Amino acid sequence: MSILVTGGAGYIGSHAAVELLKTGYDIVIVDNLSNSNFESINRVKELTGKEFPFYKCDLLDRDELNTIFENHNFEAVMHFAGLKAVGESVEIPLMYYHNNITGTINLCDLMAKHDVKKLVFSSSATVYGHPDSVPIDESFPLSATNPYGRTKLMIEDILRDLYISDSTWRIALLRYFNPIGAHESGRIGENPNGIPNNLMPYITQVAIGKREKLSVFGNDYETHDGTGVRDFIHVIDLVKGHLKALKFLDKNKGIETFNLGTGTGYSVMDLINAFSTINSKAIPYQFVDRRPGDIAICYANPTKAEKVLGWRAEKDLNEMCKDSWKWQTDNPNGYEQKVLVQS
Repeated sequence: MSILVTGGAGYIGSHAAVELLKTGYDIVIVDNLSNSNFESINRVKELTGKEFPFYKCDLLDRDELNTIFENHNFEAVMHFAGLKAVGESVEIPLMYYHNNITGTINLCDLMAKHDVKKLVFSSSATVYGHPDSVPIDESFPLSATNPYGRTKLMIEDILRDLYISDSTWRIALLRYFNPIGAHESGRIGENPNGIPNNLMPYITQVAIGKREKLSVFGNDYETHDGTGVRDFIHVIDLVKGHLKALKFLDKNKGIETFNLGTGTGYSVMDLINAFSTINSKAIPYQFVDRRPGDIAICYANPTKAEKVLGWRAEKDLNEMCKDSWKWQTDNPNGYEQKVLVQS
């Protein structure tokens, strides 16, 4: 039996694939490659020395997805596939709702049809909206401030309703905070298309000279230095949380929610300064106006994951910065390889 990894060619999915294979799982990856690159699949195989099936398939293609279920005996699903850019979701909300929600409904429908009722879902701290206080625990009220966040919240509601309708399901909802970093080998990492939406890949692209300077959105928040505070977590710690959740579902029916964060908030300037210090690389930056919808402080209370799953983040901010820079310097163009033209 194997684990189906949807979105397994993406940033978090590819790191999860490595950890699953290292731990002894067999995997099958499904990805439509709309926001990822097939080269990551080659590198997962290179890092682990293991082969596995890969299907270029969109979760909206129910017939093709059904064929994949028919051809494999799945034990569980790790569901990473989905559109994820907050700004883009505001511009094209219907695409986000259709892709993320309909794709998940197709997936769950086929899981039920083929009696695969164990699911680890990639949710997000965006479902907490504007929290009244920090640290944020799983009991906080839920809301969302953009279409991307609403798709995550709606999917959580769908999965809760699914469990109510059929109590044989085993579901873990993992609410990520701010994943950064890369595999320590430098072979896989975050590979944004075009202008990065996330802070760390923008920092590394400035550091390597692809971008002139970093725009810091707001320096007048009520924080220790005026810039927004977030809970940055190393992607390897994050995916290890997924494996712990999978083990938990082996022994427990039901639906459970877990925050995956460090429990420590660092500001944007803290991250810039840590990156500059650990990598001896200055980052030019400028302060610009706040972005609509951004909140001042957001960090997790990860106590539940530690008590129930036996998981906690282990890597510190310096490791996150060092591994991000190694990925960028070893892969200045991401997974896109320069083609040498012979005359």
